[in-house]
Amino acid sequence: MRAFWIALVGCGLMTAGAQAADLTAGKAAFEKFTCASCHGADAKSPIMPDYPILAGQHQDYLAHALVAYQRGQKGEPASANVRKNAVMGAMASQLSPADIVNISSWLSSLPTPLHVR
Repeated sequence: MRAFWIALVGCGLMTAGAQAADLTAGKAAFEKFTCASCHGADAKSPIMPDYPILAGQHQDYLAHALVAYQRGQKGEPASANVRKNAVMGAMASQLSPADIVNISSWLSSLPTPLHVR
């Protein structure tokens, strides 16, 4: 029972440090960092078929991907869960932790053509 309470308090401390998302700031950052130039102004009309639709993706997935691109840009070892892409690495390296939370939260709030069958 004691282990349960310790785990519960630990989870509470982790979430207390989590940053609240600002969707308006997320949209502004999406525009500021020219994400639309590849992913489309609506985040669901990429200019190339290989580029992903971002609208409606899970917030945690998007945030994780952006951090992984930052790690790849820094040259961290593959064991650090990196993504290497010259364009995305350069773009993601400009983002602050608040930008990542805000952009990924705003994108996840958008309507999407993606669905599970």
